[in-house]
Amino acid sequence: MAELEIIGFLAGFIVAFALSPQLIKTWRTKSAKDISLLWTLTLMIGLLLWVIYAIANKIIPLAIFGVVEFSMATTLCAFKLIYK
Repeated sequence: MAELEIIGFLAGFIVAFALSPQLIKTWRTKSAKDISLLWTLTLMIGLLLWVIYAIANKIIPLAIFGVVEFSMATTLCAFKLIYK
C-alpha cells in the first residue's frame, strides 16, 4: 500500500467518524432540534456525489469512508425526522 494511500485511509477515517459525537448525543437525548434538516440533506447529497466520484475513479479510501459517512449522515437525518 502506497504511503499516500495510508494518509487517504487515515483522513477518511477521521472525517467519516466526525459525525459520531453528534449521532451519540442525538440518540442519547432523543432530541435533534438543534440540527438543521437542510444542512443534513445538503451533506448527504455532497457525500453521495463524493462516493460516485470515488467509485468512478477507483479511489478506494474515499469510496469506503464516503459510504460510512453517508450512512452516518442518513442516520442523523432519520434521527432529525424521528426526534422532532
